[in-house]
Amino acid sequence: MWFVHTRTVAIHYVRAALRACPEPSVVLAGAGIPASLLADDRARVTPAQYTKFIQTLWEVLDDEFMGFGPRPSKRGTFAMMCLLAVHCPDLESALRRGLAFYSLFDEPLHLSLDDGRFSLEIPGDPDHFLTESLLVLWHRFSSWLIGRRIPLQGAEFAYQEPAHAAEYHLIFGCPLTFDAPATTILFDPKFLRMPVVQDEAALRRFLRYSPAELLSRRDHGADTAGHVRRLLGRGVHRTGGRGRSAGGVRADLAQEARRGGDVVPRGAGAVAARPGGGLAGAGRGVGGGVGAAPRVLRGERLPPGFQAVDRVLARFLPRLTQNLSRSRSEAGGRNRSPYVSAR
Repeated sequence: MWFVHTRTVAIHYVRAALRACPEPSVVLAGAGIPASLLADDRARVTPAQYTKFIQTLWEVLDDEFMGFGPRPSKRGTFAMMCLLAVHCPDLESALRRGLAFYSLFDEPLHLSLDDGRFSLEIPGDPDHFLTESLLVLWHRFSSWLIGRRIPLQGAEFAYQEPAHAAEYHLIFGCPLTFDAPATTILFDPKFLRMPVVQDEAALRRFLRYSPAELLSRRDHGADTAGHVRRLLGRGVHRTGGRGRSAGGVRADLAQEARRGGDVVPRGAGAVAARPGGGLAGAGRGVGGGVGAAPRVLRGERLPPGFQAVDRVLARFLPRLTQNLSRSRSEAGGRNRSPYVSAR
């Protein structure tokens, strides 16, 4: 599986992933995982090793399903699905577009979305490795799309409880049911109505290390820091690296608060929405230099949540423009599609 809630990954998932690989030693060496660990049921690998392991496995097999799907899924398929989904207005339409995309292939996966139930069936998946990996992938990709973690209400599996069932509690973080009629994850349907907050610029950054990197993190940038970084990063890309006005960030934060979201604290949104409140203390764009960031929220009496936003801005803004401008320059020098994951 491509996911980690804990600091390490059980060796079971490395063994399961290698079942269809003709060159396991090459993949293990590429990830820096000693082959001797495969014989130790108690062994674990780091998230960094597991991310590299999956990336190397994809490269060796040229198959995002890693040999467990009804047919191979060439590298870049997931990226193209993401490109279609990121332009949808809300999570439900994004997921349905993704399902429609995968249904176009010969011998498609059996994927379905019914309100707050996401189900799939993959015949010929001996360790249920691909099945569980895709459950987690779609769940966390959904969280990334809307910029907030979607807590699961339950996970059901159409097979017997495995010997490593303790890992499932760490992975899914919800009540588990085995020997169920279908393999399904359940969540509150309200999340389906939430807007997609990512764009193509964010998608390019995301795809550099995805899905392995996305699935090695739990909250997917859904905290206050990640949310503000996304708003600011979007502004830098839209303005060609010139930076984002404080008023623009304030307007976005206020809009999020009016939507009733749980990422930006409601007290913060109220301050941001008031004329002259929140970010109004800044007299120039946030890309205006190192000294601009600490003055973005100067002298304001702010709720604790918005003070956290201020700290994020002060820490992050001085290097935002430089980093994102460098990313744009690097992407511009490539001849290949920017949506194909780079190693």
